[in-house]
Amino acid sequence: MVEFLKRADHGPLWVSAFRGETIDWEDVFESYESTTDWPGCTFWRQLADRYPEARVILTVRDPERWWTSIDGTLFAASRARALPAPHAAVAEMGRLMMGGTFDGRTSDREHVIRRFEEHNERVRQGISPERLLVFEVSQGWGPLCDFLGVEAPDEPFPHLNEGANFLALMRELAGEQS
Repeated sequence: MVEFLKRADHGPLWVSAFRGETIDWEDVFESYESTTDWPGCTFWRQLADRYPEARVILTVRDPERWWTSIDGTLFAASRARALPAPHAAVAEMGRLMMGGTFDGRTSDREHVIRRFEEHNERVRQGISPERLLVFEVSQGWGPLCDFLGVEAPDEPFPHLNEGANFLALMRELAGEQS
């Protein structure tokens, strides 16, 4: 999501994908090797099909804690219209993401949690076990590095998507646009 906010040239591609139009994923990922978060997670099926050798990591967490987090960060910023808007596609993308993912019902806790759980189950059922790691961030480097076949870094596991970090990032991105 951060890269989407930083890359004005990607906006129209993601908006087209959300509209159901065929896009060339190579245009989106030309200088990347992976994707995390929105908007990429919305297209997990298309991306898994396009990149059949890619591994898929489904990051899971307690649904109630997830709700508290998303409602206090992304949803709060969206309600306050505080998300940075570096390009015209951001507003449309926000409507498409919130509308498509949560039917526009971001204040309906039960509905949002149900959509979160349904998404996780679709991924669990839709990706073969040898390609899929169901991962809780609290597990740290071990399972993640084992799954990817790489050495664990000699540093603490990062926690960059926490509430305070999110708000600081939004302020930073807004400052870049001034």
